[in-house]
Amino acid sequence: MASSECQTRFGQSVKGLLSDKVGSCSGDAMALTRQVLRGSRSQELLGQAARNMVIQEDAILHSEDSLRKMSIITTHLQYHVEHSKNLQDQLRHLLK
Repeated sequence: MASSECQTRFGQSVKGLLSDKVGSCSGDAMALTRQVLRGSRSQELLGQAARNMVIQEDAILHSEDSLRKMSIITTHLQYHVEHSKNLQDQLRHLLK
């Protein structure tokens, strides 16, 4: 009987240890799941930030292009203003 009792205690002890290990593994799995979900959210936020940067970069490039065009137009207008001043001077000289 002592052998049977010893086996029962050993079985209960093993079951207790196994139950503790299962509980510990379950806790670890939940912690890992939380960490993965946080990482997933971080990846989502990083992706969104990258998309926003691309949009901003496009806006900056468009602005640079617009500034270049405006500079060309300004140069043309300055030329025409100077040319019209010369024509006005010539007309005044002819009308005298």
